[in-house]
Amino acid sequence: MELHPEWITGFVDGEGCFHVSITKNEGMKLGYQVLPEFTVTQHERSIQVLHGLKTFFGTGVVRSSQGKSKKILSYRVRNATDLRTIILPFFLKHPLKTSKNVEFLKFRRVLLMMEQGEHLTEEGLLAIQKLKIESNASRNE
Repeated sequence: MELHPEWITGFVDGEGCFHVSITKNEGMKLGYQVLPEFTVTQHERSIQVLHGLKTFFGTGVVRSSQGKSKKILSYRVRNATDLRTIILPFFLKHPLKTSKNVEFLKFRRVLLMMEQGEHLTEEGLLAIQKLKIESNASRNE
């Protein structure tokens, strides 16, 4: 399946998610780990689109998870280097058109903070937590 950049931008505007989780991890300096993730979720009947995204970007995985009554699949990119070098440049060149762009820009900010090692400081971790809360609040408006 050949996907075009403009189509991908529109599809991600509707079906994509730029998410940052902060989880407890005693092996980390501050006891927490910052985990950024780009995800697109679809019903199993649209699996070819998810594989098309994986082929287009050249990174990520397509995984399944059982929903209540339908089988749901996701295309996910979690590797911070791939997020910074592949996903971010794509969406900077082909900007999202909806409020999803605000979510993307906060996501980008977190990745840039991580690249500078700020997630390993208490101040940086608190700043990332604040961006995460702001993203969740804007998503619920």
